Amino acid sequence: MPARCKIFRLISLAFFLFSGFVNAFSQVGMIDTLEMTNVRTKKYNSFYDTLKSIAGHKKFTKALHNAIFPPSARVYEKEDTIRNMGGFEGKTIGKINIIRLDVFGPSLRDTSRKATLWYEKAGNFVHTRSDLHNLRKNLLFKKGDALVTSEIYENERILRALPYIRDVRFYAEPDSLDPNKVNLTLLTQDRFSIGVTGVVNGWNSAAVEFYNRNIFGIGHELSARFVGHLTKEPLMGIETFYKINNIGGRFISFVSGYMNTYLSEGAMIQIDKPFLRISDNWGYGLSGYYFDRSSELPGDIRQHKSVIFGYHQWGGWAGRNLQLGAAKHISQLTFSSQYIHRAFSDRPKPLPNGEQFYQNSNLYLIGITWSKRTFITDELIYGYGITEDIPKGFKNEWVAGYDDNEFGKRYYTHLLMSNANLFPHSPDYFYMEGGFSSFFRSGEIEQAMVEFSASYISRLFPSDNARFRQFIKINYRQGIHRYQNEKLFFEKNNLIRGFESDEVSGVRRLSIDAETVYFQKRDFYRFNIAFFVFADIGVMSPENRPIVKGTYYGGLGLGIRLHNESLVLKTLQVRLSFYPNHPKDVGLMGFLINEHTRQNFYSFQPGPPTPRRFD
Repeated sequence: MPARCKIFRLISLAFFLFSGFVNAFSQVGMIDTLEMTNVRTKKYNSFYDTLKSIAGHKKFTKALHNAIFPPSARVYEKEDTIRNMGGFEGKTIGKINIIRLDVFGPSLRDTSRKATLWYEKAGNFVHTRSDLHNLRKNLLFKKGDALVTSEIYENERILRALPYIRDVRFYAEPDSLDPNKVNLTLLTQDRFSIGVTGVVNGWNSAAVEFYNRNIFGIGHELSARFVGHLTKEPLMGIETFYKINNIGGRFISFVSGYMNTYLSEGAMIQIDKPFLRISDNWGYGLSGYYFDRSSELPGDIRQHKSVIFGYHQWGGWAGRNLQLGAAKHISQLTFSSQYIHRAFSDRPKPLPNGEQFYQNSNLYLIGITWSKRTFITDELIYGYGITEDIPKGFKNEWVAGYDDNEFGKRYYTHLLMSNANLFPHSPDYFYMEGGFSSFFRSGEIEQAMVEFSASYISRLFPSDNARFRQFIKINYRQGIHRYQNEKLFFEKNNLIRGFESDEVSGVRRLSIDAETVYFQKRDFYRFNIAFFVFADIGVMSPENRPIVKGTYYGGLGLGIRLHNESLVLKTLQVRLSFYPNHPKDVGLMGFLINEHTRQNFYSFQPGPPTPRRFD
């Protein structure tokens, strides 16, 4: 038996033992962590308190109780909005007071804490708190409106999504003079908005970026990235972006940018009004890009290696939401359309067979989306002790379009279906997505793709001085009749971590990733600590070979992450990796110190109809 087959079998065995251990635990103590009314919360709490009291009389039954019902599997008992607002539903909102906590020291759970370290005190002194007007324009309601509990909760979620907000919480109390009125207090805490980051690419290039996510407390963002290269012009270049969130309280965003580096030279502008709120009826946007030199296309997360091209692109989209169903079980039917014009001023020559990936085109798209999204709150998933909003629901999307292309007219369509949480009565989270997309020219399939992905996040398990979760991801892509220069790579950090090779490519790719994260209860100079171990498996094959007969690769490793939720800085990560079966341009061992970008949850938010990306 070849040595690499033995190695792969060992990796596979380790992975399945690893995931099987967690799945065995995931079948124990499943209880409901979905949205609960005040009555249901009290009912569950009373039941579990009684059960805990009875079990606590004997050591054996107490140990058994803790094993079956670990503390993290209990009903979410933080002072959540539902419990706080339940008795005030429908009453008239009176005063809305806003209390802004210091960045360092206090928390929403303990507002009396004070900053003790000198750099925390200095940070509080330097930091500009979010402007009261800026916070008020992000409210979904005003004085005199009827209090709607679900709207309060949604407003918390929207505020937490702002890059400069660490956490927020609404509290309510009856008006002392009018029993039909209720006064609200918004407790909010900023992040320290100033940050710096940098990267070194080999021996020839490097970059450093300075940014502020909340200029003067008004919610505007500004960044300046300086990019240098020893041999390519310009030797020192700049990339700068400016963003305004929620213009005029209408949740319209504006972004502009200018770049002049050895990789790109050009400018962009974008105005967007997404379906941010579940109740939004309209969404729309406009965008424009003009680049003399670039290695990236809008909406494409790939860098096109050494290919440099020039282009201009502009377009717009609009959509209309129709609300379906009763208030507590509402879903949306969204009709949308988009127009994209793209023309290249400089591009590579066509391939010998006449194929040209960089095509001048006018693309017209329409979409119909049926979606539903609600949110539950938890913590210690992708964050470090802050409130995290996890979406559940579904999104089924059909898109069709017409491509007025310089190489001939063609049509486009895709069907994409997604759903979560598929464990409706469990504190575990599970998400699945699958779809098919293709262009059609003269009745023939062109640039088609089959895709499937799944994500599993376990409950939070207690473990001595730590708590841990298990993360498992599956990702599959298959290209059908793609262009010759369209290839899949293991170049994303969430496939085979740290594995990036130009030699390994194909049009069929499967990856299975498992990671266990141990969140430590102690911190390091206010930085939260998380240890992690991972096992990744990847398979790559060409179009004419089944994925099971492809070439197998893998990665095993461990590391540590440090993060302070009071800062806008990214997470510092130290990772050691081992790659048993590796190509020539990837080493057997890998050691990395970098900034880790926090992952985002899947989204069921409808948006503009857009072709699926092959990456």
